[in-house]
Amino acid sequence: MQPMIDTSPRPAAAPTPAPLLDIRNIEVVYDDVILVLRGLSMEVPKGAIVALLGANGAGKSTTLKAISGLLKTEDGEVTRGEILFDNERIDGIDPDKIVRRGIFQVMEGRRIVSDMTSLENLRLGAFTRKDNEVSTDIEMVYDYFPRLKERTGLAGYLSGGEQQMLAIGRALMARPKMILMDEPSMGLSPLLVKEVFAIIRKINRDLGVTILLVEQNARAALSVASHGYIMEQGKVVLEGTADELRDNEDVKEFYLGGAGDQRKSFKNLKSFKRRKRWL
Repeated sequence: MQPMIDTSPRPAAAPTPAPLLDIRNIEVVYDDVILVLRGLSMEVPKGAIVALLGANGAGKSTTLKAISGLLKTEDGEVTRGEILFDNERIDGIDPDKIVRRGIFQVMEGRRIVSDMTSLENLRLGAFTRKDNEVSTDIEMVYDYFPRLKERTGLAGYLSGGEQQMLAIGRALMARPKMILMDEPSMGLSPLLVKEVFAIIRKINRDLGVTILLVEQNARAALSVASHGYIMEQGKVVLEGTADELRDNEDVKEFYLGGAGDQRKSFKNLKSFKRRKRWL
């Protein structure tokens, strides 16, 4: 007796949701001659924290500026490929229009307005909004960063940690769908780094804001991210979940301060050549 074969139609597989940010094979050139990004591709899912790691000069900050439209201020442009945000192409449009679409960049070095108060800086973050809920959102920022409510003087007198909190709070005032964070740990003590990254995780969890995080402190970044990319010389050389990157021996050696318990001896420094298996 022949076995019966089920010929009933099978349910179609659920379509993979489109990423909130989709960077497709972009190249970035400065001053018409300097090629910085060389065919960079990456995706950022909606509601995720994604870390972008790499050494100085790898192209991390250029990647953020390509997304936020700030390349134009430095004579840079995307010369190839495309950047899609929420299924719409954004490369080549003005930065203020990109902010209105829902992307806000927290610049490296904070870039707060030092001769304005904290409150004035927060109101500045809401410059694209036309609703009547700005005051409510200022109180929300104070809930995340209570110290800012206590600091009523000029923002230039805030500590480095407080300025970073103000920069993140100013980004929240735009009610963004995505925040681009460039080196939020720069210049902060280890204790403040831990505090700032805990708040980044809380903002992501509470508000559902998607975050693309550029960091040299790989350990801190991977502690909050779900996925990560590693850049070298203007291109992505490795990607994976945060756990996969933490367990990768090359990542341990070059970004996390040693490959587990196996520590190399560098006494013969002249003859030692660093090797990365992804290059």
